[in-house]
Order: sequence, then C-alpha cells, then structure tokens
Amino acid sequence: MEKVRFVYWQDGKWWLGYLEEYPDYMTQGESLEELKENLRDLYKDLSSGKIPSVRRIAELEVA
Repeated sequence: MEKVRFVYWQDGKWWLGYLEEYPDYMTQGESLEELKENLRDLYKDLSSGKIPSVRRIAELEVA
C-alpha cells in the first residue's frame, strides 16, 4: 500500500487539507474522514498524468 503525506486543519466546521507533494491543490470535507477520501481522489487525479501542468514539490541533493 502506498502512503502519501498531507497537511490538514479545521476551520469552523470544515476540514481543509492538501497533499504535501502537491501543495497548490487543496480540498475540504465536513469530517476528517471525508477530507481523507477527497485527498485520495485528488491524488488519483493529480498523479494520473491526465491533468496537464501539475506543479509538484521534490528534493534536490546539492552537496
């Protein structure tokens, strides 16, 4: 099973979050579980290659 990291917080009644690798693409849910489901769907869409010009974060070794 593949795992990805995400950042999340609660704002009022909404749970907001984004995938650490794709910080430009946020989603929300009325519960933490709904947010996680939406993040899974978002990951599938962003990693499928079907969406052009997706911005990502990566690490670069410089020394």
